[in-house]
Order: sequence, then structure tokens, then C-alpha cells
Amino acid sequence: MQEIERKFLVRSKAFKKEAFKQYRISQGYLSTDPERTVRVRIRDDKGFLTIKGKSSEDGTTRTEIEFEIAFAKAQTLLSLCLPGVIDKTRYLITQGQHLWEVDEFYDANQGLTLAEIELNTADEAFEKPAWIDKEVTGQIKYYNAYLCKHPYQNWPKP
Repeated sequence: MQEIERKFLVRSKAFKKEAFKQYRISQGYLSTDPERTVRVRIRDDKGFLTIKGKSSEDGTTRTEIEFEIAFAKAQTLLSLCLPGVIDKTRYLITQGQHLWEVDEFYDANQGLTLAEIELNTADEAFEKPAWIDKEVTGQIKYYNAYLCKHPYQNWPKP
């Protein structure tokens, strides 16, 4: 299955008032190879295993296969992951015909908030909420697989 998404920085916490749902996520990586990443995620009381292929040149498109696994298996797999488990809250917001997923990171990635929108085509038009800032689609440093090894709090500050 092809995933087409664009990623943005978030300029304010105003998105929280628009969210219709939120949940806590812990995720780690069994592989962070750029050709294929293998992620284990616990979302509330559910477990998931996700395999993602290499991103397109512009960073918008890649193959993604995700399936639910037993919570206990997800916990065990999470303990086997590479160092740098990601902890975040995901907020779901509807804007026009689209769903925005906004991730507020904790621990070593505290201070980083990213928004993603999934699209049907790479050039599909969409409404940007007022709290959206600069687009960072395709910038590897904003991928969760990168953040687990190079946490946001360790980045040089401008």
C-alpha cells in the first residue's frame, strides 16, 4: 500500500482545541535502514507492527504495511528495539476533507511538534490550518526513525 503524506512544523498549541481525539504512543525501531524501517508501536492498549519502504525523491510517498499485533507481543518487541524509544501524544483534527495527525513529543524530543496530512495524490490540494508552520516533508531529520537516534533536544539551537 502506498502512503502519500506531507509533514509540517506546528507554530502553536491551538490545534489542541480542534482535536476530536488523542492518544498516547510509544514506538521503537527494529530497523532504521533507509531502504526499509520496521517499527513497533503501542497506542493506548493496542500493538502494531509497521514496515515502511524507501521514500520517494520528494519525501511524499513510500510503501507502508501496518498490522495490529497482540499488546503483549508489542511490549516484548518494544523491549528489543534499538535505543531511543519515541514517546508522544497524537491529536486527530479534521480540516476540510482531510485528517491531520499532530504529534507532540516528550522526553528527549520535548519541544518538537509535527503535523502530517495523508493525501490521495502528491499534488492534491488541501486547507492548511492557522497553526501550521513550515513544511518539512522529505527532511530526514523529522522522521521518527531519525529522532530515535538523534533526539530533538540534542540538535544545535539557532
